[in-house]
Amino acid sequence: MKVEGKNAVIELFRSNTKIDKIMIETSAKNQLQNIIELASKKRIRLQFLTKEVLDRESDVKNHQGVIAFINGYQYSNLDEILKVANERQENPFIILCDGIEDPHNLGSIIRTCECAGVHGLVIQKNRACQVNDTVIKVSTGACFNIKIACVTNLNDAIRKLKDKGVWVFGLEANGNSIYNTNLTMPTALVVGSEGFGISNLTKKLCDEILSLPMKGKVNSLNASVAGGLAIYEVVRQRKI
Repeated sequence: MKVEGKNAVIELFRSNTKIDKIMIETSAKNQLQNIIELASKKRIRLQFLTKEVLDRESDVKNHQGVIAFINGYQYSNLDEILKVANERQENPFIILCDGIEDPHNLGSIIRTCECAGVHGLVIQKNRACQVNDTVIKVSTGACFNIKIACVTNLNDAIRKLKDKGVWVFGLEANGNSIYNTNLTMPTALVVGSEGFGISNLTKKLCDEILSLPMKGKVNSLNASVAGGLAIYEVVRQRKI
């Protein structure tokens, strides 16, 4: 797996993920000196190559002169996510992604979650986007600083969270106002897919369906935008 871009690679170092090697654009050595020094300290193999070589290696086509190689993304599990909340002495705050397929949406959601202090995300193993090179790039490496669980059955994960005392709220149109709902309790928010929203069974498992106010003629928001607004409503409430 490739990690591309200066910020994403720096976050990779901070996470202590094992790095196999790093390609550096020769003409960008001065701008990437901090990455070169970090790699040298950790005895990570460095390759200094032309921009043309990095362009060919790049999957996201915006490598900023640096590409790191790792042996796949290491997923967590639900218990590890809940452990983070316990260690911080906070009520759990988890995001569940129901069929998110666009890597740009997933990367954006992950970045927002990490910035907002969410304890972890749950994504699906089938018919949904996984953590890939594009997700890493869009998240600017935030995926290395937050727990992400990849599950076969999202509904089983919801049932387990509810057994642990977590309230599960789906984000959909025609629900109760998110601004009139207490989100300071142990909370999980379900963000639906770009085209179909939350699946019917998942919706039935939710304790409540919540909505953001819609004043315009378009009746839906982009998944990552809706998720970001809802996430920061939880942050707002918990800071009061």
